[in-house]
Amino acid sequence: MALFAAARQGRKDDTELGKGVWRRAHDRFTRGLDRYHQMLEGVEDDALYNELALVANDLSALLPRVRAVCAGAQKQLPSSGQDIPGGLIAVHRALSRSGNSLAAAAEAAAMSRLEGERWGIASAGVENVRRRAALVQDDVAEAERVLADSRT
Repeated sequence: MALFAAARQGRKDDTELGKGVWRRAHDRFTRGLDRYHQMLEGVEDDALYNELALVANDLSALLPRVRAVCAGAQKQLPSSGQDIPGGLIAVHRALSRSGNSLAAAAEAAAMSRLEGERWGIASAGVENVRRRAALVQDDVAEAERVLADSRT
């Protein structure tokens, strides 16, 4: 059953996101979320886990927005290859930054976990995770803004 669901989702993604740069930007963001959630699996301290899980929820809430930007960009200037459509370079740049910022947030969460296990002081690391997550939100908002501006 899951095999068929994955195939249907793949076809839906191909239709909405294409097979080019917009699909890759979406998939990269999704992989970043997966990495962040995988890092959560190893957190033993309940307080730290709860703090990092709140950030994870905020980051996960961005996925539909990233998908909407990627789908909108695909609809406006379709991509089926490696080339970034010139009119939407700033959108792609913001999406790329969001993926990089998400990877940095996952890395900061992993470091926070290590600090908590080693020193018992994870709160300082959580602030770093929050700062990184705020950058992800800023990058997604920038992609949305630039895409909206390109339509006018």
